[in-house]
Amino acid sequence: MASDRPQCSCCSNPVTSPSVYQTLSEMDFERGIWSAAMDGDLERVKSLIQKGTDPNLRDSAGYTALHYASRSGHRTVCKCLLENGACASPQTPGGATPLHRSAYCGHLDVVRLLLQHRSDPMLCDDDGSSPLHKAAERGHEEVCRLLLENCAALCSKVNNRLQLPFQLAPQGDLQELLKAHR
Repeated sequence: MASDRPQCSCCSNPVTSPSVYQTLSEMDFERGIWSAAMDGDLERVKSLIQKGTDPNLRDSAGYTALHYASRSGHRTVCKCLLENGACASPQTPGGATPLHRSAYCGHLDVVRLLLQHRSDPMLCDDDGSSPLHKAAERGHEEVCRLLLENCAALCSKVNNRLQLPFQLAPQGDLQELLKAHR
């Protein structure tokens, strides 16, 4: 039976390979709590938790929803996760915590919230960097001040390259602040 539609070379050949592939882990991520947290979708995060999703569940890369929400600066989502049992200091396979993520991105309110929920500022990633190293590296002065108020010992912590936080900070006030706390 012939088709009534006109045939052209771009439409008549069957597609042998789709142009977009999505893995099962990518589909799980999009449907899971991690994507909702990253997007700041508080209602979806609440709904997933109410349906029994563990807020400490890790994705295929070893990240929790709190890692994604903190990196994206979604304070209300972070608060919801923490109030529903999320660990405040989970480490990725590379050692990063939500505090590392939020400090690096300069999300002062999220850093404050994590510290209030007893996130450990002394934990280091696989490079030996503390959250203070991460904040200093990006020049986030207010985040550095808050971290120092909560844990002055961070100033004397060296990373794996034997660098103190002040050595990573840009020249200027922040570098002087960090030097003064050594």
